Amino acid sequence: MSADQTPAVDTRFYGRRRGKRLKPLQESLIETLFPRLALPRAAKDPYGKAELAEGAVLDPKTLFPRPVRAVWMEIGFGGGEHMAAQAAANPDVGFIGAEPFINGIGKLLRKIDDQGLDNIRLYGDDVRPFLDHLPDGCLDKVFLLFPDPWPKARHAGRRFINPHNLDAVARLLRDGGEFRVASDDMNYVRWTLRHVPVHPAFQWTAKGPSDWRVRWADAIESRYEAKAHRHGRTPKYLQFLRRARGTEG
Repeated sequence: MSADQTPAVDTRFYGRRRGKRLKPLQESLIETLFPRLALPRAAKDPYGKAELAEGAVLDPKTLFPRPVRAVWMEIGFGGGEHMAAQAAANPDVGFIGAEPFINGIGKLLRKIDDQGLDNIRLYGDDVRPFLDHLPDGCLDKVFLLFPDPWPKARHAGRRFINPHNLDAVARLLRDGGEFRVASDDMNYVRWTLRHVPVHPAFQWTAKGPSDWRVRWADAIESRYEAKAHRHGRTPKYLQFLRRARGTEG
């Protein structure tokens, strides 16, 4: 398979679910706070949450304790630095954070508890089956920040960026909605630019090469981004807009 070919999509989950032992406070928040914020699962749930029935559709604006003007989703929020900062800066926006790594969930729960954030809901598993339970055009922004690049060619089918997942993101974004992708792995950046701009629903917003070397003004540095800088890697920041339905190229 050449570098330009797209492998078959691999729907199995390969990421880590647990790392080092959680700190006592994180363990406590997993037991007390997480059940209150966790969304129902679209697959077998190790934490005891009821499964979503086949064909069930969730209106994301109803998931929060007060009205929200928009809903944003972060796929793979890592330690939660970016999501917590965005939620604090945009209290009138509802946030859905998807992360299967329990240690990352524990870190974000600590931030939610410390800051008293009430506009975050969590999906603690592989997000892909869950996307099918959300209605068309329900999201204003989707973030995919420093995803696992799966650098080996034989593992490329595990990358989130693929035609199938792009169809799902396109369906969920409202017209004019944003899809933001950041990575410090140039193979993943090139992969993203081979797939997203050619998808009929997306338009790349960059006007020149300098545009994608500067972090978005409303974003913050996450731990993965900081790690990239420490190792001398320069992240790239790609922003795509959802074309109006009916005008896809």
